Amino acid sequence: MQNFSSFLKIWFPMSIALLGWFALIIQFYINITSGVANITELVTRYFSFFTILTNLLVAICCTCIVFIPQKRLGIFFLKPQTLTAITVYILIVGIIYNIILRFLWQPAGIQKLVDELLHSVIPVLFLLYWWFAVNKRDLKWKQILPWLIYPLVYLIYILIRGSYSGFYPYPFVNVKEHGMVSVIQNSIGITLAFIFVGIILIAAGKWQYAIKYKKP
Repeated sequence: MQNFSSFLKIWFPMSIALLGWFALIIQFYINITSGVANITELVTRYFSFFTILTNLLVAICCTCIVFIPQKRLGIFFLKPQTLTAITVYILIVGIIYNIILRFLWQPAGIQKLVDELLHSVIPVLFLLYWWFAVNKRDLKWKQILPWLIYPLVYLIYILIRGSYSGFYPYPFVNVKEHGMVSVIQNSIGITLAFIFVGIILIAAGKWQYAIKYKKP
């Protein structure tokens, strides 16, 4: 039991962090060597993907949990509400990619490996970490709304940047091709997906906590 506890506290999040940093670094190299734009634009585009930003958040979170759990940043990332919010974000990455975006292109070689890590492997691993390692006692329904701030700020950013750069990281937010009305409708649908996943996680967490401590 002690070994399993140590695995959850150190080795499991460390594994997620290592996979995350590996995938992010390789994807960064692929992006900046693609030659489709100048370096400044390519770096900016790299950090314009919700997938990249969220996997970066996961990698930073797991790194802090392992190496600085007693520091301010480590304490912040160890909070159940923080870990649950990040779980919502990375699950949305996996869900949207595997339902909507996976069939729009066919990556090969190292790009395929990185693609699977960022969109499938890491979301599943972080969900497992959340399920087994996070104390769900303090999760509250009202926490869902603040969790929407990050995706909302991201949406505003890519719409503003896209309006003058012409680059939109995802087809469902491409105002040039689909128009603002369609993008707003898509954004509302995705927002509802964030809320739904948040509700599911909190409900599952409350159920898990009740079963664990035999509380009705």
